[in-house]
Amino acid sequence: MTEQTAVSETEKRSPGEPTVYGINEIMRILPHRYPFLLVDRIVEIDSDKRIVGLKNVTINEEFFQGHFPGVPVMPGVLIIEAMAQVAGVLIYRDLPDREKKLIYFTGIENARFRRPVVPGDQLRIEMEFLNRRNNFGKMQGRATVDGKPVADAVVTFGIIDRPGT
Repeated sequence: MTEQTAVSETEKRSPGEPTVYGINEIMRILPHRYPFLLVDRIVEIDSDKRIVGLKNVTINEEFFQGHFPGVPVMPGVLIIEAMAQVAGVLIYRDLPDREKKLIYFTGIENARFRRPVVPGDQLRIEMEFLNRRNNFGKMQGRATVDGKPVADAVVTFGIIDRPGT
């Protein structure tokens, strides 16, 4: 009997296909964990400029217990956080000594929410660098469901040494 081993999403791809990260690769890159990990898959990476990630929204999300009972809606602040986490994958993935660093979300500009996100939706999050200097930067983001815009914003970030390292 042969032993089966789990194969990562990255290992499944054919040569020449865009890089894809499944949840295991994302968890190796991002420090976030349940219940605050808000990205399930990375489906596109364009060099160091652009990244596209997915968040599957399910009724099992803890925030739906109180937002809003009987009419579950994903809080806008968590959509923005999901955008920041997708951006974080792009930033962290090539960061030297990433286990010794934290990326702080430092600002939001021009946030707009266009329609509710509800259980069963799949958020497609596109993030693109506007600028980056040393340990600071700015990225433009857009979230859609079924091709329809649900949110967009500019997020700023700073990279610091992880306290205690």
